[in-house]
Amino acid sequence: MAELDAQIRPLKASDDKLVRFTIGKASMESLAVANRRAYVHSLTMAAWLLLSYIIIGYLDLWPTYRYGIFGYSQPIPVLAASSVPIMILIDWLNRPGFEQLVQDLLRGPDMRDIHEYYSRSPASGFYICEFGGLFVGMIALDATPEPLLDTSSPASIDAKQKSPFKEASSTAIIRHLFVDEVYRSTGIQNDLLSHALGVAFEANPVLHVVKASYSPLIPYVYRCLRDASFVLEENTHKVGIFGWQLGMMGLMRSDWEKKNE
Repeated sequence: MAELDAQIRPLKASDDKLVRFTIGKASMESLAVANRRAYVHSLTMAAWLLLSYIIIGYLDLWPTYRYGIFGYSQPIPVLAASSVPIMILIDWLNRPGFEQLVQDLLRGPDMRDIHEYYSRSPASGFYICEFGGLFVGMIALDATPEPLLDTSSPASIDAKQKSPFKEASSTAIIRHLFVDEVYRSTGIQNDLLSHALGVAFEANPVLHVVKASYSPLIPYVYRCLRDASFVLEENTHKVGIFGWQLGMMGLMRSDWEKKNE
């Protein structure tokens, strides 16, 4: 039986639909994680117990010995049912902020023509990892000239895309980094990141720093960035019902060179 090989390859035009679907899926993963963490938060648990107490008291469903074991299990259906509206409320409050993040990502300058966009600079790259022909993960590092890094509005993007490019950019941005959940324990995200950084720094001698967004709701990406010597540069904004802090991390060329000596 032939052995299955893993490979990291550049994006092909035929990957467009898979990549767009994966970007949306990866973006909404934060919402699922935020909901799960909110469900077990101490304030949520307190609200659930209080609501259950009120309903059980109102319906007089306290445990009783009169019906044997069934009497002692009277409150259980109420405990289960009272959690449903709380879970729905949490998702309803969390969803708008995360959906806005997804919309901003899907309207990014690289999403018009992904393959063409990441071909503009030799330091840029969109790479896909496959194992035995199956999709494992992807990373997109954008080192296009600096006018293209401004995503303030579609109008400004159009105007700057028509302007002359600088020969090279001193700043690059990791716009997408995703690995399928079943492969994350293998550390393939570290290989993807290392590959993209190596190409970018070697192809562009004036590249000074690579930046990447940070979210505590995607811990495997944070660990990957931290292990590659990225450091937190600034907090950007908060999202979700419990205000999870998002931020931007950066890796200096000197730190990358030191790590790869």
